[in-house]
Amino acid sequence: MRRNLAAALGGWSARHRMAAVLGWLLFVVLASVLGGAVGQTTMAEHEQGAGRSAHAEKIIDEAGIDDPDSETVLVTGPAGAPETRRAVAAVRANVRATGKVADLRPDAVARDRRHVIVQFTLKEAPDGAPDPLPAIEDAVAKAQRDNPSVKIGEFGGATADAWFDNALGKDFKRAEMTAVPLAIGILLVAFGALLAAVLPVVLAFTAYLAAGGLLAVASHAVHVDDTTNSVMLLMGLAVGVDYCLFYLQREREERRRGRDRETALAIAAATSGRSVLVSGVTVMVAMSGMFLSGLLLFKGFAVATILVVCIAMLGSVTVLPALLSLLGDKVEFGRIRLPRRRGAGRGERAGRRGERAGVVGTLLKPVLARPGIAAVLSAGLLLALAAPALGMKTAKLGIDQQIPPGERIAQTYTELNRAFPGNPAPANVVVKARDIDAPQVKAAIGELKRRALASGEMNAPIEVTVHRKANVAEIEVPLAGSGSDATSKHALETLRSTIVPQTVGRVADAPVSGQLAWSTDYNAQLKHAIAPVFLFVMSVTFLLMLVFFRSVVIALTAIALNLLSVGAAYGVMVAVFQHGWGDSLVGTRGAGALESWIPLFVFVVLFGLSMDYHVFVVSRIREARDRGLDTARAVGEGVRATAGVVTSAAVIMIATFAIFGTLSMQDFKQLGVGLAVAVLIDATVVRIVLLPAAMALLGRANWYLPRWLGWLPRVSHGEAVPAPAAAPPPVPVP
Repeated sequence: MRRNLAAALGGWSARHRMAAVLGWLLFVVLASVLGGAVGQTTMAEHEQGAGRSAHAEKIIDEAGIDDPDSETVLVTGPAGAPETRRAVAAVRANVRATGKVADLRPDAVARDRRHVIVQFTLKEAPDGAPDPLPAIEDAVAKAQRDNPSVKIGEFGGATADAWFDNALGKDFKRAEMTAVPLAIGILLVAFGALLAAVLPVVLAFTAYLAAGGLLAVASHAVHVDDTTNSVMLLMGLAVGVDYCLFYLQREREERRRGRDRETALAIAAATSGRSVLVSGVTVMVAMSGMFLSGLLLFKGFAVATILVVCIAMLGSVTVLPALLSLLGDKVEFGRIRLPRRRGAGRGERAGRRGERAGVVGTLLKPVLARPGIAAVLSAGLLLALAAPALGMKTAKLGIDQQIPPGERIAQTYTELNRAFPGNPAPANVVVKARDIDAPQVKAAIGELKRRALASGEMNAPIEVTVHRKANVAEIEVPLAGSGSDATSKHALETLRSTIVPQTVGRVADAPVSGQLAWSTDYNAQLKHAIAPVFLFVMSVTFLLMLVFFRSVVIALTAIALNLLSVGAAYGVMVAVFQHGWGDSLVGTRGAGALESWIPLFVFVVLFGLSMDYHVFVVSRIREARDRGLDTARAVGEGVRATAGVVTSAAVIMIATFAIFGTLSMQDFKQLGVGLAVAVLIDATVVRIVLLPAAMALLGRANWYLPRWLGWLPRVSHGEAVPAPAAAPPPVPVP
């Protein structure tokens, strides 16, 4: 039998199975302990953005300024009525009585006189002291109870942070508690045996634990975002289960064909193991494209996903064959009697009849009979789904866009922004001077306030906070508009390009930050980086497919199919989350834009993950072709042979990603729905219809390789193995 790296790794692990299993357990434990000992380093505020807004946050961070949380209480009642004034007075008296507020500012009244805001700053609690927010919330709630004829709502940094911490904690706990049992349930249906179902999930989860420990170590060099561990869990469970599933399915298939245990395991290692290595390397290389983004968030995502994919890949080609060698046919322990498909039997011939009678066989027959029509219809469907992506908009989503609209905090934010435009998320001019109390600096700040209000594009109150020890001043300037619309964007441009340069910009360094400024700078950086990332990922994918399959056409086809899948996913995301078409189906409301980091991340992830299916399916097609079948028959056999495992793998990925679509925050809904839809499209329309139709149309041209590339290494896709001397007792069919 011809051997490759995967076969060598699998063979060694099978011969030294206890060493492989114990070595894996020791590695997982050591990595986890090491990660816990060093701790994970998360990104500072200024590291999350780009451009001048990030520079503004860096000035604040380097000055050691710890801005205490500011809270705003919005009182809504009849204009100028006594009950409104009583409610405002009650709010002020109650929050002052807590002893936990500072800088209780004068009331601000909206133009309609129906809305009044009470603003104050929370005192910083010493280490170990109770959080002051609950006392403030109780004080505001008491004012509401004592004044039922008016409406009182609270919003601020502390309120928002508390909501996010509570929601994310519950969401991710539920996601983690749901993802693992769900994957086991799907695999139980796929294999029909408890141990065979649990094994891939356990290996994937241990790979995630080890990767988490190594990520903590790496985070001291590349700081990571708080969401990175969740993204790593998402990727680790998806690819880890898939890789084990591919390997285990091939080993069971060879046993059903009558191979002895050693031969079946050797064939699985040399074929599926090789595909796992190629898929894993492709995914890791695709993920490395995120390093070209110039944004620390993506660099952290790249490190995390590369680590978890690498560990999952290595575990699949080392510890899994060791476990299979150790367990043998006992991997079928815990078999559950499931209804058999019509025509299914124990032997290979009956199994093939069952496959032909299956759904994939039924769909594949007309596809291969009329490949031209199938290709046009499927490609047309994907292009139609991708059409909305032409109008894609990205932004840093605001509080009212991130939080479900039914939440009280989101309602208060929306009403506050309507009554006091720009107040909840003002632009923040950070002034760094040699002497912040210098007369010319004070005069420039005063001139900025005057010109900002005179422009008609900025609103009162403009708050100035001076940090004399650091010689820094922060000027909060509410912008006209909704905070993210064209009016607000024009106001920000006016502030940045005209007012600041002509006032404080003359006497100090004065970058502008704030939610809209952050979003604008972040999008500008992504726009600059997206072309290099896309080109890098596509180029490397092309080269890997070219080397592995020794075919220019197969490599180009892989790129084209991936682009169609990504385009369709983008189109669905834009339709649901930007335009709001069917948004209620995923329990949200269209935000009018996609979160800034989502499109690039989805592209890189999908380009990598789709290679799992592509390499696995095309490898089986090439394997059949190398045995002498013509292309059309090889395509049919390859697609039918992989249909079951690809379907199971896709269902696991879709279910895992869909869990993230149930989380409260809008950006995770976008990520989960986008990835789930893309995998669904890729595993159905692309792998069952478009790929076989395209390959059937191309025929012998699929395997075209120019003579000048003849030096490329030859990769064997078919393994010459001796026929079994006598069939062993039949192995139950999963």
